[in-house]
Amino acid sequence: MSGEKQAERPRRDHRLEKLRASGPNGSAARERANGDGLKRNAILDCGWGRLVFSQTFEDPRELANSLREEGPDRRDIAFYVKDPHVLLSHAPQELFLDPSHTYRLDLATYRPSNRRPRGFFIRRLASEQDATEVNRIYQSRHMVQVHPAFFWSNRDNRALTYFVAEDEVTGAIVGTVTGVHGRRAFGDPENGSSLWCLAVDPQATHPGIGESLVRRLAEHFQARGCAFMDLSVMHDNEQAIALYEKLGFVRVSYFTIKRKNEINEKLFTGPNTEYDGLNPYARIIVDEARRRGIHTEVVDAAGGFFRLTHGGRTVLCRESLSELTTAVAMSICDDKMVTRRMVEAAGVKVPEQLSGDSDDEAIAAFIEKHGQIVVKPARGEQGRGISVGIESLDEAKSAIEAARKHSETVLLEACFQGDDLRLIVIDYRLVAAALRKPPVITGDGRSSVRDLIEHLSRRRSAATGGESKVPMDAETERCVKQSGFAMEDVPPEGERITVRKTANLHTGGTIHDVTGDIHPALVEAAVAAARAIEIPVTGIDLMIKSPALPDYAFIEANERPGLANHEPQPTAERFIDLLFPLSVPFSVRAARTNQRRSRRED
Repeated sequence: MSGEKQAERPRRDHRLEKLRASGPNGSAARERANGDGLKRNAILDCGWGRLVFSQTFEDPRELANSLREEGPDRRDIAFYVKDPHVLLSHAPQELFLDPSHTYRLDLATYRPSNRRPRGFFIRRLASEQDATEVNRIYQSRHMVQVHPAFFWSNRDNRALTYFVAEDEVTGAIVGTVTGVHGRRAFGDPENGSSLWCLAVDPQATHPGIGESLVRRLAEHFQARGCAFMDLSVMHDNEQAIALYEKLGFVRVSYFTIKRKNEINEKLFTGPNTEYDGLNPYARIIVDEARRRGIHTEVVDAAGGFFRLTHGGRTVLCRESLSELTTAVAMSICDDKMVTRRMVEAAGVKVPEQLSGDSDDEAIAAFIEKHGQIVVKPARGEQGRGISVGIESLDEAKSAIEAARKHSETVLLEACFQGDDLRLIVIDYRLVAAALRKPPVITGDGRSSVRDLIEHLSRRRSAATGGESKVPMDAETERCVKQSGFAMEDVPPEGERITVRKTANLHTGGTIHDVTGDIHPALVEAAVAAARAIEIPVTGIDLMIKSPALPDYAFIEANERPGLANHEPQPTAERFIDLLFPLSVPFSVRAARTNQRRSRRED
């Protein structure tokens, strides 16, 4: 875009040369132009894999052989397959019919929306930093990532178009979509186009990002005279299909064929009811164990229980809670009053506290002293019964009553103004750290607070396997009221409203990795707390001013932290290392031993 400083062109290396050579303008021998301009055996490298345009192949055996050339950690797609049974017959052990539908938008009849995006805008990908952010969104959506050099080297590629959605306030990239121009990619005589890799940041607060990206791409191709825009969508992605049908897409009879690989495994092995029943926190551990050849047995999927066996050793787990965590350590974590005493004795800083059974005068004085307080049950998890930012005695009484539904013992704590930090400590070493932020909605000038919360909950639920959504309860209504709104009010465009004060994932909170930015004092506090409790796997919660500053207040310790919330940090890998150290390759174990020895000598 004009006025934006472009990043420097990356230095040429062998990877970049390969990327350029494999592009649509490269010297791939298989793309032989016909007299009518249609390329034969046309393939387009998209960075995450290759689009194989099936209608350009006369011989299905050549098409099958092209799919066999798929590179490691890539996902090639044969699109526009009319006779999938014929293609599959040439490589039935290697290829499979993708369970997706093809939808088409007629650009001759498509009409742009009169509504413009609110709180964000759509623009072209313009820098390598944009490419890095797109990869971050891909990773959050479990999509194959693209080497940043590919985006940059293909920025002038007329066959590929990249759009991103940028937050008007923060400048963050919150969504992305890729378009392919058929005529420029393979000389398409029908002059079509297609949409790929639509992805929205699961932690974005603005509604309508996905729709705006689809519309922008459709209008882009419409302005260039394309006749239609196609896309492929999984048959059970009801939310996406509803959006496409709303925009005027209709289903057409083309099929998609892919090569069997680890990325696509769930699509061709069929449903595994045992593993599919596990929640994301158990599944990430089971998947890592299976990758290492560790035998896995699901004991109770609904409860997250599974048994791992390797080399004569068997360990029963419930998500990240294993037999290595003692009942004593669990009981310490279960009672927040006990946890506080244990870690305080170890030198960890804790906030001032008062019992919820105190008289009104003592509670009022406690609120007056600290301005705002936190009310929480002494026992409980996932943020249930916690009220943050209590400012009056009446609010405190209501919060105490709500907390007592989860625990007879209720605690009042001084409210430490700052951010919620979760640190994952495994084997008394920091593995991951993430800021947890409370759920926020952004007004669009059209939707009510309730509608915006429901939209946010749907997005958070879809991104977390149903684990995260904002409860429509009295605490949410209190937080909304504290911001000056009622649930049925329509906040003005751009108005940001914090709808819960707690940052728990299960109540709609978002997670932002800061592992590389943590101050050593915060790491020391987390490890000291874990050692005081004598717990080998834990999530330590601190309130902090900044990840880069030493100021903190200890909140609680969790005996069963959600390891799936901290990608790309290797939480599941370190958990399996703890349970089965001999499953780690010898060379890796030796390198880690040398690193620890060097740190001790330093």
